[in-house]
Amino acid sequence: MTLSDVARALVAPGKGILAADESTGTIKRRFESIGVENTEENRRAYRELLFRTPGAAQYISGVILYDETIRQKAADGTPLVTILKDQGVMPGIKVDIGAKPLAGSPRETVTEGLDGLRERLVEYRGMGATFSKWRAVITIGDGIPTDNCIRVNAHALARYAALSQEAGLVPIVEPEVLMDGDHTIDRCFEVTRRTQLEVFDELARQGVEYSGMLLKPNMVLSGKDAKQRAPAEQVARYTLRCFQDTVPASVPGVVFLSGGQSDDEATVNLDAINRHAAEIGVPWQLSYSYGRGLQAAPQKAWSGKASNVAAAQKAFLHRAKVTAAARMGKYSPDMEREAVAAS
Repeated sequence: MTLSDVARALVAPGKGILAADESTGTIKRRFESIGVENTEENRRAYRELLFRTPGAAQYISGVILYDETIRQKAADGTPLVTILKDQGVMPGIKVDIGAKPLAGSPRETVTEGLDGLRERLVEYRGMGATFSKWRAVITIGDGIPTDNCIRVNAHALARYAALSQEAGLVPIVEPEVLMDGDHTIDRCFEVTRRTQLEVFDELARQGVEYSGMLLKPNMVLSGKDAKQRAPAEQVARYTLRCFQDTVPASVPGVVFLSGGQSDDEATVNLDAINRHAAEIGVPWQLSYSYGRGLQAAPQKAWSGKASNVAAAQKAFLHRAKVTAAARMGKYSPDMEREAVAAS
């Protein structure tokens, strides 16, 4: 398959991506919230239950893995990558090593991990990965983001994307404008637009082929602490207006991050975006690459107990099903009530 073929397959109608690439520190916080010790065995057991969920491949096209996870084997000795591939799910890999304080502006960050990246990408390709991901973090606050922060993160994203395509992996380019803060949706629109324009300028400068990549952006939202948060219909209008200004038509698809939204909010907003897209017509597939938006419910249902695996898989399948419906603009709150009634 060409890079373009892989990118299009990842955003196939009715499907999206599971982001299971939490670092050891991030998953530690998630496990602590459900009373589970953060051991390698528990991390393996949890991710194995997700990957083995019967029927999930109907809604999940790919899974982003962490370095530890791509090397792990299931309890029966089967590599986790093999479990995914046998179901027709494409394995991907997070390749950045995290956001660090930006020199001269410590309230902002720049994502690191370019050193040795060419060699790591070749290794991951040999281990079965078909795509990769790099996340940049843009914070809205008093006097930030600075132009320098946006510029250095865009430059790193483009260098990563070029190296990824060189290695035969589809890059997922993730410039995330955080929803932390009390800013308005207008402020988020302005920062997201600035960020994406700079990102695509850098991608063009460094020769990245748009047809062989995916964009993983934030939705254009009010800050989570805003006094009056914009409703889903406004989120849809602002988000698509921003993308019409910034995203080339040759990019096969957009895979939204959930970005700290609740399960319900992430689903309702994705549905509204796709409904509005159907009305105005857009050139991209509008899908999802959710971590928390797909995992909060199964994590809680599992709570580290082997006896809860079936319940956790049921919760995960439900979240995947309703998110896939939202990805097609066909979500209804009745889907949530039906799940409660059936449980």
